[in-house]
Amino acid sequence: LQQAQALYKDRFVDLHPFNGEMPPDWHLGEVSEIIELHDSKRIPLSSRERATLAKLYPYYGATSVMDYVDRYLFDGIYLLLGEDGTVVDNNGFPILQYVEGKFWVNNHAHIITGKNGFNVETLYLLFSLTNVQSIITGAVQPKISQTNLNKMPIVIPSEAELSDFNSVIQPIFAQIRNLRAQNDRLVVTRDTLLPRLMSGEIDVSNLDI
Repeated sequence: LQQAQALYKDRFVDLHPFNGEMPPDWHLGEVSEIIELHDSKRIPLSSRERATLAKLYPYYGATSVMDYVDRYLFDGIYLLLGEDGTVVDNNGFPILQYVEGKFWVNNHAHIITGKNGFNVETLYLLFSLTNVQSIITGAVQPKISQTNLNKMPIVIPSEAELSDFNSVIQPIFAQIRNLRAQNDRLVVTRDTLLPRLMSGEIDVSNLDI
């Protein structure tokens, strides 16, 4: 992931391949030009409601998985950006979650996909390198509103340039997803075997370790 961030910064922030100058087919725009928000589909579930549900699909909050539930609202690859509560790190960069598969989200994270040449992966890299402190409101409960997020100024590269870059970073993100899937399978195996080991159902006394 750090490799992908370094590549994005070199090309789209520092503009090294273009001698530090923005190409003529790029433009200054707003975040609203490159994101689709799916916040209207969010449905929060109380802890009491979740307690009665089987633990099958991740239930995301502003910063992480909060629980697991037996139903899902989304299926695919999405970017979650914290909306209220803990919305930035100590340096003012947004709290991001790169998620995939079937999942549920409460109403404390923006749910984002891309458009106009931006996909979830390039959006992740863009926001991970963008300080958003200036668009946060609320002293007691920090918040990044849809309005402020959409109006945030950014440099928008050409779709051709984004397409070229996407071909470079997709293998990196594919590897990230594969490693996550492997880890998930190992967790399931552990959770299945550990109770059987503890109960003595599986005898490991003769194993040569």
